[in-house]
Amino acid sequence: MAGTRHGGRLAALAITMALGACQGSLMSGSPEGVPVAVESIDGAPAPVQTALLSELTNAASDRKVDLVGTSAPARYRVRGYLSTATAEDGETKVSYVWDVFDAQKRRAKRLEGSRAVTLASGSISAIDKETLGKLAQSSMDEIAEFLSASKSVQTAEIMDDENAVALQ
Repeated sequence: MAGTRHGGRLAALAITMALGACQGSLMSGSPEGVPVAVESIDGAPAPVQTALLSELTNAASDRKVDLVGTSAPARYRVRGYLSTATAEDGETKVSYVWDVFDAQKRRAKRLEGSRAVTLASGSISAIDKETLGKLAQSSMDEIAEFLSASKSVQTAEIMDDENAVALQ
């Protein structure tokens, strides 16, 4: 009896997933429809923050990430941190960290990386638009990947809960 019950749940899940695929796939892994707010970007002067936020907005649009204002309801809120460091060999790197918080203000994910850059003064104030664009693109790739994965997990959990109720 338990084997039949398990088999029925698997069959119901497979049918639900197949029907979802016909409807544009709830489990497509798209970050679309998951509102995200960028709360802050620390470690850079205001003009760099503003320019980076503009580049993040463009990158989000390209990846179908739904960026909303800080006062809007959002499933996730992001706080960013930028810093520069010059290695002994003279190479300067801009490092970034994005902490992604859920609606309960718990950190759901930390994304981090760095990029070698050429800065006239060695200061983050001298970062150019092209470099900010590349930082924004790689950052938004990681954010979109996280959102897609979390959306797929949430959809699978909802579907499993619905199937459990339907099979009872």
